[in-house]
Amino acid sequence: MKRINPSDTLQEAIDLLKRKQELELLDLKNQYHETYSHYKPINILKRTFGEVRQSSDLKSDLISNGLGLLTGYLTRKAVVGSTHNPIKKVFGTLLQFAVGALVQKKAANFNEQRDNE
Repeated sequence: MKRINPSDTLQEAIDLLKRKQELELLDLKNQYHETYSHYKPINILKRTFGEVRQSSDLKSDLISNGLGLLTGYLTRKAVVGSTHNPIKKVFGTLLQFAVGALVQKKAANFNEQRDNE
């Protein structure tokens, strides 16, 4: 019968733990690279645009928001122009927000009615 040597058993346990540590480090590195790739700005944009293409509610919200912003901006430029008067600038900004919000609300209501039909 073979005699068990404690130092051999200890060395086997150490070797086994070193191998386990190497495998865990490799898994950790792989997970790091996956996470790093997942959170790259270009990949975030790709996922976001993919979600936008799939979601009709989001599309209609983006359209109504964009339409509201554009209409408000154009209204301010038409009414105020390129003035240096601070009162006119404040009035133009308030008018821009009011018209933009109104157009956005009307566009959202129109989209809801269209979806309900």
